[in-house]
Amino acid sequence: MEQQRIAIIGLGRIGSAFLQQMLQKQRHGISIVCAAEAVDTPGRQQAITAGIAIKSLDEVVALGADIDVIFELTGLPDVRRELREKLVASQNRHTVIASESVVRIIWALISDVALPVIEGRKTGY
Repeated sequence: MEQQRIAIIGLGRIGSAFLQQMLQKQRHGISIVCAAEAVDTPGRQQAITAGIAIKSLDEVVALGADIDVIFELTGLPDVRRELREKLVASQNRHTVIASESVVRIIWALISDVALPVIEGRKTGY
């Protein structure tokens, strides 16, 4: 089975819920290579406990084609923009950035539990 190597940026309420679901899907071709979270959240602790490396945004970008999909779940437009710019600067034409909007579609397909909604959060690309 071909592995899809993913990184999750942002392990707050949405990122940690998504991480939990992805941990359950690892036997189905999902490989969680790393995550990025600057503060000590329960999701960050969950990733560490699961043996997932916590990296900075720069370290995630430096992995290049070793990451197939980056799930950007910080809810911060500046982080999304910075991530896109860094991937372009690194000439990475392999890795895809999936925003929270994409995660909400995936979530609807894999879970019967509602994904948290954060009031006022911008979810566009």
